[in-house]
Amino acid sequence: MTIQIRDAVQEDAALIHTFITELATYENAAHEVVASVADVEQSLFGSDTPARALICSIDGEPVGFAVYFYSYSTWLGRKGLYLEDLYVSPNHRGAGAGKQILRRLAQLAVEHGCGRLEWSVLDWNEPAIQFYKSLGAEPQDEWIRYRLAGDTLERFARGDS
Repeated sequence: MTIQIRDAVQEDAALIHTFITELATYENAAHEVVASVADVEQSLFGSDTPARALICSIDGEPVGFAVYFYSYSTWLGRKGLYLEDLYVSPNHRGAGAGKQILRRLAQLAVEHGCGRLEWSVLDWNEPAIQFYKSLGAEPQDEWIRYRLAGDTLERFARGDS
């Protein structure tokens, strides 16, 4: 069995969209996916996008992906790498694909002078939490993520609230 990690290319947009939909289904949020294949293509491969993606294959078959971008830490005075999504198809979990994707992201973070690699996980996703802990990752329990999105974001931007 050979696990390969490569940079995603524009022709991977439909594959990435499929993985996004599978991930959302796993997270009980399929109804929240509004992105089209064209949106994925533009947002990951457009000329001004900060996002990047990786494709993971086992023996030549695509089995997962990761989307990431570079962030910045004022406290470290350095950039960081933020993992937006990591997904491995259920029938390929346990083969080491997720670990290899994270290792590649860690390598990218080190190569680009990042002070940290960060991501979020749903609090009910115990298999993922245990996997991340097994790698030495530590939860940041003191931080609570907040979000403005959709109509709420637009109303706030207009000054309506």
